[in-house]
Amino acid sequence: MIEIPRGTAAFNESAAPADVVRRQYLASARGDLAALRATLADDIEWTEMAGFPLAGTYRTPKGVTGNVMERLAAEWHDWTAHDDTYVVDGENVVVLARYTAVHKTTGKPLAVRVAHHFVVRGSRIVRFEQFTDTALVRDATQP
Repeated sequence: MIEIPRGTAAFNESAAPADVVRRQYLASARGDLAALRATLADDIEWTEMAGFPLAGTYRTPKGVTGNVMERLAAEWHDWTAHDDTYVVDGENVVVLARYTAVHKTTGKPLAVRVAHHFVVRGSRIVRFEQFTDTALVRDATQP
């Protein structure tokens, strides 16, 4: 695991892949979609896993936030991706994390482990792929 400084000017300007990814998680947790989009390349390929409610590949920073983050906020209370462990190999960053939320329609809570694979080039995320237990997510959405 690597230690990632938070709230420092050096961290906020860092092009290190893990720092870029961490800024994305922090922006997401704050609901700051503009800051989140600032971490994404114009030609981003963001893939939500098959079987996940938002499954598919989204392109452009606005496409990602509009089709993923805004929809999650509309369908879930307090959707949060808790980034726990970072594994870095050059431009590849794998984050072991967990999602927590409560589905707005069913009232069912969600707590599920996830792995996220990011590719970072030129201080921007160019590719993202999600891996999670989609059955647990689906179960939380079913009455």
